[in-house]
This record gives sequence, structure tokens and C-alpha cells, in this order.
Amino acid sequence: MTAADINSVVWSEVRGTEVIDLHTHLLPPSHGALCLWDIDELLTYHYLVSEYFMTAPANISPESFFAMNKKQQADLIWESLFIQRSPISEATRGVVTTLQALGLEDEVDNRDLDGIRRYYDRYRNEGLKGVESFVEKVYGIAGIKYTIMTNIPFASVEAQHWRPIKKVYPETFRSALRVDPLLAGDKETIESALKASGYGTTMEDARKYLHDWCETMKPEYLMASTPHDFCLAPSEGGGTFAGVAKKGINENSIQSPFAFTELTENECNSCEDTDNMPSIINESSDFLTEVLMPICEERDLPIALKIGAHRNMNPALSPVGAGDGMVAFADTNSLARLCGRFPKVRFLATFLSRQNQQEACVLASKFRNLHIYGCWWYCNNPSIITEITKMRIEMLGSAFTTQHSDARVVDQLIYKWAHSRAVIAKVLATEYKKVVQSGWKLNRAEIRRDIARLFGGSYTEFMGKSLK
Repeated sequence: MTAADINSVVWSEVRGTEVIDLHTHLLPPSHGALCLWDIDELLTYHYLVSEYFMTAPANISPESFFAMNKKQQADLIWESLFIQRSPISEATRGVVTTLQALGLEDEVDNRDLDGIRRYYDRYRNEGLKGVESFVEKVYGIAGIKYTIMTNIPFASVEAQHWRPIKKVYPETFRSALRVDPLLAGDKETIESALKASGYGTTMEDARKYLHDWCETMKPEYLMASTPHDFCLAPSEGGGTFAGVAKKGINENSIQSPFAFTELTENECNSCEDTDNMPSIINESSDFLTEVLMPICEERDLPIALKIGAHRNMNPALSPVGAGDGMVAFADTNSLARLCGRFPKVRFLATFLSRQNQQEACVLASKFRNLHIYGCWWYCNNPSIITEITKMRIEMLGSAFTTQHSDARVVDQLIYKWAHSRAVIAKVLATEYKKVVQSGWKLNRAEIRRDIARLFGGSYTEFMGKSLK
């Protein structure tokens, strides 16, 4: 294969490769209203809410906006971002890409929001089967093998779909058990969840609670989101942990134990008492060393960390997560210490800050129990995906997972993967041309093998790696 052949081969293989979407906030149709889909959900996605409020008229306050129903909110965003302005941001362009892929070219050309809604109504009118049919269609267009959900046992609104009778959902949805309170040492939330489920409040009860939820959910991994000031300090001797370096920590940064759950206090009893939540993550907490890490080791379960969010930067926009953001580096040394102290536990990690990406690659090259994945949140923009993917290939070869969608609305799988594939294919074509120019002969099967790794194969290899 010559350098001239590479563009068409790479683009063809990237388009045709089924992906494993390592992290989403999607839930299956069996979860009823928790399965988000349709045009109004697309238009009220938190990125678009933030963009709307950059130029919202003075008479529309966040309070009045969130008092509206979903359709009214969507109408405002459509008028502001698609009629009064061209949809050139990544989030608004994503809506256009999605609608085009669903065959709604005429409605888009005519700026016909009601016509778009009628398209979705055809699926909605068929009830559960209609939603399942729509989800299957989206998976086909996006080229998804399966997605991994975010599942929260501490939230009663979701827990009801798992217990007392677990609802059946397709193999295309896999679970990930969220354990933020255990990582944070949040005794109030943990004790509330234990009591509500009929457990005692000892460490043994906490272990049993987590074991039992693992049995129920059969998760691919455990997961937690950490704040930008997640900071774990080593002891002076360097062998054990001396707790948390408190200097400079923003004590409001983890006042919400579950990032982006969109649960109200009435829906989630465990979210009610935010005033007494811990202000720092403590690596020496009993919950980390006596509950979370032992369960990971015993069940051979990885833990996925999403590192670097700054919560509640603008509380007025926080009802949909639009008030959260990122302003600083995260402490990558904390991840290194976790990997070093718990060598039998697999860690999956992604960072929110663009400035952390090189450090993350260095860590992945030093710890065999660490796997880097995806371009998360504010890094999930084409220009930054290009930069990060190129650097990771240069430093890690194909030993990482190039992307995850972080989708909250089923329809978003279409544009997030279409846009990412286009960017990643361009980067890969350039890198393959370089190796050919250096004298290495390639064939299509080898390129197909590499691309399959980058879109999920490296993840499955990492999950099967023995750390004993």
C-alpha cells in the first residue's frame, strides 16, 4: 500500500468499524422516562442551554427558563440558535447532522420544528416498541456495537428499575456502577442508601451493599467523577497515604455527589443533605481502602475515573449541568498513586482539561493497570480531538481507546460518532502516511486491525489483562 492509497482505506475502515462506546449517560427504553430521546431532548442538552444563555434576552432569566416545560425551552433554543443564528457551534451542528442522518432534510431546509416533532411522534405513538425501534435505528446509523451506561444505585429514581425486579434490557446496553460517594467518603449519602435498602451501617454492610449491587447490575466497571481539585498527598515516607492536601481546594466542587444525574431532591433522597457533604476526597478514608478497592480486587472489576470537573461554577444553570465547567489542572499524581498502591486494580481514566492530556499519556505508559480513553466533555470538540488523538498515537500507539460519546440523549450517538470518526480518520491517515514514508509496508488488514483496537478493541484487551 502506498501513501496515496491510505486516505481512502483509512476513511473506509473508520466508517465501517463498529464501536464500543465506553461511557454514556444513556438508559434503555425499559427505564421509561429515564431513556432520553427526540428533538426536544436534543435541543435542551446542557451545551445548547449554555449557548442559549450567552445571548438570551434580558427578560428570560435562568429561573424563568427552567420553570418552562421541555417543549417551551426547546422552542426558545431553536429560535435563538437555529433561526436567528446559524448552527455553527459543535453542539448545534450536531443537531443538524443528526436530523439529516434520520432523513429529515426537508424539515431542516424549511426550518420546520413542528415537522421534526411529527417524525418523532410516529415512534412515540407505538409505545415501548416504537422507542426500541428508534434506538435500534440510531445504533445502526452510528455503528454502535454496545454502549456502557452510567447507573447509580444511590439514586432511588433509577434503583427502582433494578430492584426488586430487574428490568430486562438488550445486550447493546451494558452497565457501569457509579460509586462517587464511596470514593468521596460521603458517609451521609452511604448511610442513607444502606438504611433505605434495609442494610446496617457497618463497613461489612457497605461491602455487602456494593457486592449485592454488582450482582444485580453485572457492571463492566465501577466509576466515579472527581473534581478538578482531586488531590491525594503521599506521606513523608512515600509508602502510605497521608490524606489530602487541603490547600487551595474549592470546597464547593463536590457538593453534588453525582455528576449530571439531573435528579431533583424529591427524586433522590440521597441528594437532599448537601450542606453536610465532605469538602475533600480523602484517599485514606475507610470507604476507599476497606470497601471500594477490596471489591474491585475481589470481583476483578476496573474503576473508571473522570477527572477534572469544577462543579457549580454558575449555580443558576446547574439544573441541567450547564453550570458546571473546568478552569484548572487536575492532579495527575493522585491517579499515579492510586495505580501504584493498588496494582491489581484496573483503572480507566479520562481528563477534562486539555492541559492534563500529555501527563495522562505518560502515566499510561508507566502503569500497566491504567487505560486512557476518550475526549471528555469540553475536550469533545473536533479541534481538540485532533490534537489529543495525534499526541496519544505518538506516545501510546494503539494502546488506548480513542473516543467515547458521553451521550445523554440517544439521538446524540449519531452526530458524536459521525463527527469523531471524521476527525480521527484524518489524523490516522496522516500518521499512517508517515510510517509508510519511513519504510514500513502496510496492508488493509493491518489497518483494519489497528482501527478496531482504537474503537474498542484495546479496551477489551485491557479488560482481559491479568494483573495477578
